[in-house]
Amino acid sequence: MITALNGYDRNRQNNFKGITIPASSRVLDGFIKSQENLSSTRFIQDTTTNWLPKAALSRSKADFWEFSLLEFAESGLFYFAAPVLGEHLYRKGLFKSIQPKNLKDTVLENLPRSTAEIKNSALDAAAKKRLVSTKAGIVLACLAVPVAEYALSFAKNLFTLKVFHLSDFNNVANLNKEKKEDLNQQNKVETHSKKELKKAGILSAAGLGAGMLLAAKGHKSEAALKFSEVLLEPGEYISKGLHKAGVNSKKTDNFLKEYMKLDFDNQNGKLALSKGQLALTCITGLFGYSEAAKDRGKLDFYEVWTRVPLVVLYTIFGSALFDAGFKKLLLKTGKYPELIKKSKDGSINVPTRNELPEIAKNLALRNKTSPEAELKTLIKQKSVITGVPYLFSLLAMGFSLSAITRLWTKYRYNHQQDK
Repeated sequence: MITALNGYDRNRQNNFKGITIPASSRVLDGFIKSQENLSSTRFIQDTTTNWLPKAALSRSKADFWEFSLLEFAESGLFYFAAPVLGEHLYRKGLFKSIQPKNLKDTVLENLPRSTAEIKNSALDAAAKKRLVSTKAGIVLACLAVPVAEYALSFAKNLFTLKVFHLSDFNNVANLNKEKKEDLNQQNKVETHSKKELKKAGILSAAGLGAGMLLAAKGHKSEAALKFSEVLLEPGEYISKGLHKAGVNSKKTDNFLKEYMKLDFDNQNGKLALSKGQLALTCITGLFGYSEAAKDRGKLDFYEVWTRVPLVVLYTIFGSALFDAGFKKLLLKTGKYPELIKKSKDGSINVPTRNELPEIAKNLALRNKTSPEAELKTLIKQKSVITGVPYLFSLLAMGFSLSAITRLWTKYRYNHQQDK
């Protein structure tokens, strides 16, 4: 019986809206599925693009372990901390507990909706105000995420000092073969790192306290409600300011709305990571890298500003630039016409994974084939559309940038020694 049940579970998992996914397509289908979730997509991209090349090109044991610690902790912060805190700890826990009994369920159910959706809904005025202030309170409480990202580089410095007894970047990067350490520099690294970690803890606690206060009392103040709206959608208000200044651009408006949105995305009724949240955390991390690098020497600081700004841009936008160019090429050459289509506004649309079974059924009727065969072809085509830009980004941003950065740092060190 257990065997039969296990077989039933496997069949159910491999059954995609009434069509069985061919065994040969399941890996590709899993890849496509991962690419349509921002947290999963970016975690995989960031880890493979940033960690794997540096692991292959690591310069010492200390270098390997410190960037490994940094990359995996950082990826977790970037892509999963905000959704975990927002959805599980705050929405279903702390922020639910401070709501009045008659509004608990209403607030809990409607929190993933956008501010515009809440305002245009049939909810009463009291519920709308509660929702807006509570949403902003949760975002404010998630200040802990960018703060932790800023402090992470100092934790990395402290880890390397305590485990490998190294504070000089020249020794960490294996540039100085003598491995001499300056005791004053070690004390400086330890003192500054502990100070920044303590400061991060205080700021995170302050963000949580302010967020809970806003959620509990913000609905009573028009100023607090206005602050809440601006906090959730700063891009919207910047766009309005640009319009008043005579700058009217739909592309600019869409960019600001997407990449300066601090509110969560709504993913099937759950709070999910937004691109604006990711951008804020990445940019905060850049300055954390920079400040922590100053403690370990000029070459660490130079290497940070050679590599990290490009990594930040890649992390925020992913392979979007390569992706757009590749889709235009496919459209121009007439490849995959069932998946690559141009809309009325000129943008190129590709169906989501969930839309593939319906397309497969229609193609099967038209071509007098089986839905399974059509689905197999569509999965293969969509994996090419998604995978080629991803692999190009991995090679271009990963191995090339890591190799160039290391060579450039070594050149600077040799030049420094010659002088």
